[in-house]
Amino acid sequence: MNITQRHPEFSIPFVTNSGLQVLEARRGYARCLMPIAGNENHVNIMYAGALCTLAEFPVGILYMHSFDVKRYFPIVKSIEVKFVRPASTDIVVEVYLTDEQIEAISQRAAQHGKADFELDTELKAADGTVVAVGHAVYQLRLLPTQ
Repeated sequence: MNITQRHPEFSIPFVTNSGLQVLEARRGYARCLMPIAGNENHVNIMYAGALCTLAEFPVGILYMHSFDVKRYFPIVKSIEVKFVRPASTDIVVEVYLTDEQIEAISQRAAQHGKADFELDTELKAADGTVVAVGHAVYQLRLLPTQ
């Protein structure tokens, strides 16, 4: 199921066009897949931009299942992706936050209007081989009052 069908409220045309799929999502967890088909570069491996998208985007899905979307919104402050080996298959990533981390982030955001948090990711090929690793800093912010 593509991202728009599963999460129409969080549709980003660029991500939809890439074919990124949400495989599983629940509180504190998201697992997503970037297909190789349509995301190949000039040497028939996955385009670096597709890998960067896969490293960053799942946190938005994690946010939707873990935080009060009527009270907070997420932004990306920084992201770094290190390419370990060529990606020539579909690539999967999983992101996690514990209940304790979710509560601490929410409390800091409620108290200060925003809260930074960091996540590390491993982007894996079909056989489990790590093709890239990511490190990102996100910020949960209170929505402006209206």
